[in-house]
Amino acid sequence: MFGLRRRSEGATRPIDSDLPRGMLLAGAWSWRILAIAGVVALFIFLVIEFRVIVIPMLVAIIVSALLVPFSEFLQRHRWPRWLAIATTLVVTVGAISSLVYLVVTQVRAGWPDLQAQSLAAWDRLTDWLLASPLHVTEEQIAEWAAGLWEGIQRDSSVWINGALTVGSTAGHLVAGALIAIFAILLILIDGKNIWAWFVRIFPRNARVAIDGAGQAGWVTLSNFGKVQVFVAAVDAVGIGLGAFFLGLPLAVPLAIVVFLGSFIPIVGAVATGAIAVLIALIYKDLVIAIIMLAIVIVVQQVESHVLQPLVMGQAVKVHPLAVVLAVAAGSYIAGIAGALFAVPIVATANAVIGYIGRGGWRKHPHPDLDDVLASD
Repeated sequence: MFGLRRRSEGATRPIDSDLPRGMLLAGAWSWRILAIAGVVALFIFLVIEFRVIVIPMLVAIIVSALLVPFSEFLQRHRWPRWLAIATTLVVTVGAISSLVYLVVTQVRAGWPDLQAQSLAAWDRLTDWLLASPLHVTEEQIAEWAAGLWEGIQRDSSVWINGALTVGSTAGHLVAGALIAIFAILLILIDGKNIWAWFVRIFPRNARVAIDGAGQAGWVTLSNFGKVQVFVAAVDAVGIGLGAFFLGLPLAVPLAIVVFLGSFIPIVGAVATGAIAVLIALIYKDLVIAIIMLAIVIVVQQVESHVLQPLVMGQAVKVHPLAVVLAVAAGSYIAGIAGALFAVPIVATANAVIGYIGRGGWRKHPHPDLDDVLASD
């Protein structure tokens, strides 16, 4: 009878009452985390599937975050709106075209000499290995070279595949460029109305928070773009001047490549700086290459310990460790495109989530940079 009574009483109690509170909390957190992870995974899957459209749109949004303030600056100084927008586009296209033209012409002019110097450097390395006490044979050198080339191809496959996600054909590249240019133009002309239409999709009670969060993300993205241009310019000037004073050829294209590569924080300057070290090893000698390597390391240390924590950290409130992890995860998922967009996406998401989480939309429905960077 005692056992039956316990079973009868137990049937009327909730099952959760027999579980420890810690288990209940762990279960509640677990299914919510799994739900969020599922949504994120679905979002990433859709982005990859529609990459031909998504990547040009991301490019357009990031570029527009830099161009809209310039266009508004001209309009505040009594430029006609159409003239300010046209000037912004012409200056941007002209600057990019000039950089590309400069790199292509100088690389084409120096390419034959680079090939000849590369073969000469390989012959010098082979002769040194054959004459060294290591007793290396030509067959072993050829085998090592083949293994090294296979390793480079294998390790760079992620980056190459990521580059191909932008567009596997020339048609995709052209279509992506047209989408990006068209989106930039529309954002410059009617960006506020486009955002207002997007906000109206949400329930009325949530519109103030959504509108404020979007403005907070836009302010963060614009500030990130301006600061990243500054950081990239410092990296380019440092490595470019080092190559110039060491008498290396292609110093200007190297500086431009470093500038573009530095838009991938921390990793970009090192990867592009390695090209300068390789050119120093090919054209000069080991001592000059070591000096060039030291210059690249110094520039990278300045970026990592001064520019990133003080300038970039204050601009977007993202810890350098989060920057490194974001770049690594982005490059693994989407190669070059993922590494390029990882930090802007993380910085913008951090600003949006922080703004909503702090309830900033109640006090500052139209946030500025100080409101976004506020930590309380």
